[in-house]
Amino acid sequence: MPCKVDIVVLSNVTKDLPPGVSIVVGLPTRDPWSLPFAHKSIFADRVCDYDLFIYSEDDILITHENIQAFLRMTNVLPENEIAGFLRVEVGPDGRNYYPDVHAHFHWDSQRVRTTGDHTFAFFTNEHTACYMLTRQQLQRAIDSGGFLVRPHQGKYDLACTASTDPYTQCGFTKMICVSELQAFLVRHLPNKYVGTIYALEEEDFNRQLEVLWRIGHEGQTPLPPLTSETQLPCCVWSKSYYEPCRPEILELIPASTRSVLSIGCGWGATENRLVRSGIDVVGVPLDPVIAPCAAGRGVKIVTGSLETALGTLADQLFDCILILHILHLLRDPAAVLARLIRMLSPAGSLVLGMPTFHWLKLLCWQIQRRRGFKNVGNYNRTGVHPISYGVVRRWLRTCGLVADTVSFNIPERRKFLTRLFLGRGGPWLADEMLMLCKRQ
Repeated sequence: MPCKVDIVVLSNVTKDLPPGVSIVVGLPTRDPWSLPFAHKSIFADRVCDYDLFIYSEDDILITHENIQAFLRMTNVLPENEIAGFLRVEVGPDGRNYYPDVHAHFHWDSQRVRTTGDHTFAFFTNEHTACYMLTRQQLQRAIDSGGFLVRPHQGKYDLACTASTDPYTQCGFTKMICVSELQAFLVRHLPNKYVGTIYALEEEDFNRQLEVLWRIGHEGQTPLPPLTSETQLPCCVWSKSYYEPCRPEILELIPASTRSVLSIGCGWGATENRLVRSGIDVVGVPLDPVIAPCAAGRGVKIVTGSLETALGTLADQLFDCILILHILHLLRDPAAVLARLIRMLSPAGSLVLGMPTFHWLKLLCWQIQRRRGFKNVGNYNRTGVHPISYGVVRRWLRTCGLVADTVSFNIPERRKFLTRLFLGRGGPWLADEMLMLCKRQ
């Protein structure tokens, strides 16, 4: 580094470190995962001593180019926005993989803008295992009252929360400069997520970047996307954008099916398997940014909000409609179901996949005082309906459908309890239920 850099290492034990590197030993609380929070008091004590403050986990490579890019964009962004980074890993094939892009995390298609020569976008995963703050930004974070706080967790787990509090608690928004993204990529040195479901491959990532650039330069905000994230701790019960293709779902689709409508289509892995088997698949994507990933897998995409997409398809009939892990996130699930039934062919079927909401688990979480779960049942606060097997059956009956096949995905650690329920404990022990529904 051409500038003066002081390094402080946080540890729970004493270590031998190179000369010039200082160490602070001790945990903020008895929980070892609270260690990352120790950096906050160090930053606050030295707020007047440095121009720039960098927090990082110990496996992130931060370069001088990253720092220079951050400082350039700080001069471009408004005071309440901070230039952020994304992690990248390099596989043995030389291609990039992006571990921050997985599960329900996604680009917000309605928060893309171009300022001068720069296009910025908001990514819902604010955790990148590192962040930077100028002296002025750090002082503002401290003054907000949300920075110097006890170790806690909410949207993220304990360790991740330590590096996301500037965004989630201090009034800042993390914006990614997608027009100069290379300068805002930081290497995750272990490369531990390459080839797993926790790292998106380069091809699908670049497809999304092209959409963001187009949105930013056209200056038009897309219609509201489908709701995919809950407001519960760790975003539990959210819809994954990158669901794998699962044989148990494919087996539910009748062999006679020739046309499929997929509601809440993500990157299209399941839909692609159907396309390859000769089925015509139409998808209503979660948002316009993920849509090209599904389109690249052979899915015919109908963009827009759910309301406009269903209006476009109103005159079509489908042999099967897929609604995978999205029904519980819709504001009026029963009304959507009733509308979709009218789009089924006479011998058509409906395949549902959804989490199970067994009250025993909720009660345990509430007893443990896990913040946020006390509001389950209030859609406006949580963004989720606690749908049960019985509730869905009533909705289906109202629409003239019955559950022809029902299966429950029970975790291995709970399967021994099925004996207590005489083999009928699926609705209370499972994490997921799958249903094939047909006309009465």
